[in-house]
Amino acid sequence: MEVLDPPAVRRWARLAADTLGRARAEIDALNVFPVADGDTGTNLHLTMISAAEAVEALPDDMGAAVVWQTMAYGALVGARGNSGVIVSQALRGLAEVLKDREGTGADLCEGLARAAELARSAVARPVEGTVLTVLEAVASAVPAGDLAATARGAAAEARAALRRTPGQLDVLARSGVVDAGGAGMAIILEALAAVITDSYAERYDVPPPTGRVTPMTESGAGYEVMFLLDADEEAVGKLRAELDSLGDSLVVVGGDGLWNVHVHVDEAGQAIEAGMRAGRPHRIKVTYLAAPGRTHRAGGGRGVVAVAAGDGIAALFEECGAVVVRREPGSSPPLPAMLAAIREAGSEVAVLPNDEGVRAVAVAASEIAREDGVVVSVLPTKATVQGLAALAVHDPLRRFDDDVVAMTDAAGHTRYGHLTVADRQAFTSAGMCTPGDVLGMIDGDVAVIGGSLTEVAALIVDRMVAGGGELVTLVTGAGAPVRLAASVEERLAATRPDVEVVVYDGEQGGYPLLIGVE
Repeated sequence: MEVLDPPAVRRWARLAADTLGRARAEIDALNVFPVADGDTGTNLHLTMISAAEAVEALPDDMGAAVVWQTMAYGALVGARGNSGVIVSQALRGLAEVLKDREGTGADLCEGLARAAELARSAVARPVEGTVLTVLEAVASAVPAGDLAATARGAAAEARAALRRTPGQLDVLARSGVVDAGGAGMAIILEALAAVITDSYAERYDVPPPTGRVTPMTESGAGYEVMFLLDADEEAVGKLRAELDSLGDSLVVVGGDGLWNVHVHVDEAGQAIEAGMRAGRPHRIKVTYLAAPGRTHRAGGGRGVVAVAAGDGIAALFEECGAVVVRREPGSSPPLPAMLAAIREAGSEVAVLPNDEGVRAVAVAASEIAREDGVVVSVLPTKATVQGLAALAVHDPLRRFDDDVVAMTDAAGHTRYGHLTVADRQAFTSAGMCTPGDVLGMIDGDVAVIGGSLTEVAALIVDRMVAGGGELVTLVTGAGAPVRLAASVEERLAATRPDVEVVVYDGEQGGYPLLIGVE
């Protein structure tokens, strides 16, 4: 790419969120500063999900100014933890510069400098060896060139600066880790370089701890307090001074009347009251730092949340007692909808994402719900038919852990396939396809290319049952031929009379037939 245009910004936000989701646990394991509470990866993931969802909600024809400002705003209102708030301020710095620019390498270089400047100004007591140091190293070391060279240079310098952090902050050296926030920032910049150069790594390396991560906190504060604040700049200046006297790890970011406030204090009420004197605090969140995630919400019972992409599928899950989260085919449900469903389902909840692309949102929502005391397990269901298999063995009277194991086992023993129709020419694992070809998929890969739905359905089911199976589940989609499922049933009756077949009308779009073999 020669310029960083609005579509590329959207892709970057989503790729950064998804990549941080995959690296979340590894970054959490590095988290020793300012508090060893093991949540930096989770907080950065949730922050970038908020930024990505904000820009994805915009119409496709929005200009650069709106897209950049919306991404920064999404990160601001969704920022979580010390690191998330700092990253939201870095995105604001990029937006300030790039919203009115073409998006060249020189523009990106200037934007990175502004990002580092704003991030440091947001922190009351900056410390070297943190994400601030990584950002400043990038801003000072990357020369302006063409866009691809600048992006690659920024990613490389972020990684190099990250490796230097243990020599800059004693608590990192003692624990044998690099800075967790810096690791997340490096991944965000690597995702930017990937979008610009169209060169995507399968995963980005997160340096593992080489020593024992200390359980001690560098801060003596007992609570993390975060809130959004509606206030003018003068009131926020006074608030900074007051909160700085009450605690540490103070970060205040924002502008134009909306601010995100983060602080660690001994008494949470004092910080909230200070916010009330400055303006209108909302979305107040208080976390007990000494024992994060150790409380369990009382009552509420056992429940299952299932994601569904069709009316018939949703009805099936609801009949089985699940709380259903709807999504459109090819998309993920909004994070707030997923979180609301988990909270509705009970105090012990199994989540069935039923699509690999939905898993990151399910995990993010589960992390938030756990802070409310909900016990949540996200099962590795990659397809609707695996979700149905898992739900079939769900037993609310069984111990939760045992129930999760049984449901996971049922899903894992279910092979999944589906039919779809190609909308463009492409090279697949089964050869070249052209628009209008019927594609038969098994476990996510194209296995058969054919001319008719009936023909491909028969071939796919034959292959799937060849390795063994006792139950075949067929879920027909919206607009599927009337006899599509019946033709598969008749073929199995002739060739595999030992196999039981069940058929459901899923009404899903995009996939005329979903297939499961248990």
